Amino acid sequence: MYPPLDDYQIRAVDELRNGSVLKGGVGSGKSRTALAYYFIRIGHGLLDGTESGYEEDQVLMTDPIDLYIITTARKRDDKEWEAEMEPFHLDKYPIKITIDSWNNIRKYDTVCNAFFIFDEQKAVGSGPWSKTFIKIARHNKWILLSATPGDVWTDYIPVFVANGFYKNRSQFLTRHAVYSRYSKYPKIDKFLEERHLQYLRDQILVEMDYKNPTVRHYEYISVDYDRYEYKRLMSERWNKEEERPIENISELCYQLRKIVNSDESRQLEILKLAEEHPRVIIFYNFDYELEILKGLGYIPGTVVAEWNGHNHEPVPTSERWAYLVQYASGAEAWNCTSTDTVIFYSPSYSYKATEQAAGRIDRRNTPFKDLYYYGFKTHASIDVAIARALARKKNFNESKFFERRQ
Repeated sequence: MYPPLDDYQIRAVDELRNGSVLKGGVGSGKSRTALAYYFIRIGHGLLDGTESGYEEDQVLMTDPIDLYIITTARKRDDKEWEAEMEPFHLDKYPIKITIDSWNNIRKYDTVCNAFFIFDEQKAVGSGPWSKTFIKIARHNKWILLSATPGDVWTDYIPVFVANGFYKNRSQFLTRHAVYSRYSKYPKIDKFLEERHLQYLRDQILVEMDYKNPTVRHYEYISVDYDRYEYKRLMSERWNKEEERPIENISELCYQLRKIVNSDESRQLEILKLAEEHPRVIIFYNFDYELEILKGLGYIPGTVVAEWNGHNHEPVPTSERWAYLVQYASGAEAWNCTSTDTVIFYSPSYSYKATEQAAGRIDRRNTPFKDLYYYGFKTHASIDVAIARALARKKNFNESKFFERRQ
């Protein structure tokens, strides 16, 4: 039995071409669509025997080529791609199939004449991943999958270069970027020829017209924080834990957030939510938050597990559980259909990470119609600023936060 494709997935397969970015919300089936594109458009096979009806038996690929999938470490280790491939029976073909993480992308910079699926947009900036991605793209066929391909034009530079629209990053910036005259560091004020950039983006972006059957319910609960300590820290800039001056803006933000996020009122609300919802995923940022969450007095019988840079424990299978997940380690590339509840203990600076985290339970195969998301809010200036940035679908910028407060 070969995998059926929904109408919107069939349309996406028809629209994709070499160098495309397949954009689809979390849970929309980008992996299956990418494999169908490989099978039909690259390997010249047919699903279910007909070009349009998708009926009867499958026709095998006539021109199979080696397949490389560059994904996240967790998705590789959990073998999610192997599960997606199984219905396509790719083991019938004399081809090499490699699934590896972005951390190891440089191992494949000499591969030629293969097909690459780049899962998630990790090739941003001008670092080694981006450079290797461009090198691979110039010698192979490829597509990229992403729920959030780019918030600003600079996010698209590697993909534009890989498609041959620009020779390199410098050519793009010279033509389109206008830098601030007054900033102490290189800061882009605006972009030129944005209509042309929109045209280029439209050439490569294929959006999946996925109608999500689930309904997301967001609730933000007001909690307290130590206003006196917060004001003292803003005024004195003194690290009481280490008895020394605060060294930079990042450290100051960290200490401000620690005051806000450690308040007992937030912890009490977590326990209330965990009592109301027997199975919860709780996203957090910092190690001190993990220690707080692990030390809470959950209802007896609640299994507590964690996924972070230290421990990689699976989602519990008991009747009651709390799964503690660090944004940096587990905001993307895994699925959970055994709960309908996510709690954001503290907000991420990244809109993309927040959306990816919410998508862990919002899957096509979830048995839940209604999904519940809980966050916390205070009147602390840093909390308000982070919330405003995320509401605008932007990332929170520490430097800009303090610039506005001068």
